[in-house]
Amino acid sequence: MDTPDAPRLLDRVRDRIRLKHYSIRTEQAYSDWIKRFIRFHGKRHPAELGATEVEIFLTHLAVERSVSASTQNQAKSALLFLYREVLGVELPWLDGVEKAKAPTRLPVVLTPDEVSRVLTRLQGTHRLIGRLLYGAGLRIMEALRLRIKDVEFSRREILVRDGKGGKDRVTMLPRGLAAPLRRHVAAVETQHQADLKDGFGSVWLPQALARKHPAAGRDWGWQYVFPAGHRSIDPRSHVERRHHVSDQAFNERCTRESATRVRQARDAAHAQAFFCYAPTGSRLRHPHRARVVGAPRRQYDDDLYPRPEPRRARCVISPLDRL
Repeated sequence: MDTPDAPRLLDRVRDRIRLKHYSIRTEQAYSDWIKRFIRFHGKRHPAELGATEVEIFLTHLAVERSVSASTQNQAKSALLFLYREVLGVELPWLDGVEKAKAPTRLPVVLTPDEVSRVLTRLQGTHRLIGRLLYGAGLRIMEALRLRIKDVEFSRREILVRDGKGGKDRVTMLPRGLAAPLRRHVAAVETQHQADLKDGFGSVWLPQALARKHPAAGRDWGWQYVFPAGHRSIDPRSHVERRHHVSDQAFNERCTRESATRVRQARDAAHAQAFFCYAPTGSRLRHPHRARVVGAPRRQYDDDLYPRPEPRRARCVISPLDRL
């Protein structure tokens, strides 16, 4: 139980999350689930609750709220974090709570013709982002978090920092995207200069870089390649700055275009369908990736699904130049 002078429970949760360098989205999700858990049990302190209350809450989510298995497991992970990392309570009883099993689904993968039609209907920055996903094999957040210094036009390379699994990698910049991306970067620089004149122009910096180099956030190289159209308040530092484009807006636009005009007789495609992927345990071929690693070759319809390739397979010319 918290003492009157002790930090509030949710403040302790946030401090612990930031100490372990979890993302802002994880912080928001965990905090939300912990608040729901407390409200569900009449605002009783979690230290007073146990295995029975946790099981009742998770059962309520599955039975009465009809949440998916992934949502239920996220709630369980939030409660595990609360008890183990914040309250310091051993949880042998929570380890015994059965984990919901998510169904195995086939990924929705767009055909080249469908990708071309979706990209044609996208406009402005969203279209450029979509072409970058398809042409360079980037994931959505990898593209949105690109900084100016990560794009090398002379070598036609893109450096992806802190990608999936916390790993960096280098991918190619398709020839057909070089010119439109240069024009876009020039417009972003004009916008950045206007922000500097207004007394802003600083962006969020990773780790402790902002403390080591206070002026780095205003440098041109650290600006986002795809900045948002307006400035917003940082939820952690409460500083007004310009963030990158929202991934939710891009996802909604791609899903709407694919559902209403491109894939009317089939499932609507999430924006991540631009990046071809496979179930756990195998890597599938992306048409524009310079090097891929995959499972042994199997028979796939090239027009419907990406195809597993041998370890040394390479792609020399990007078909994106024809879009």
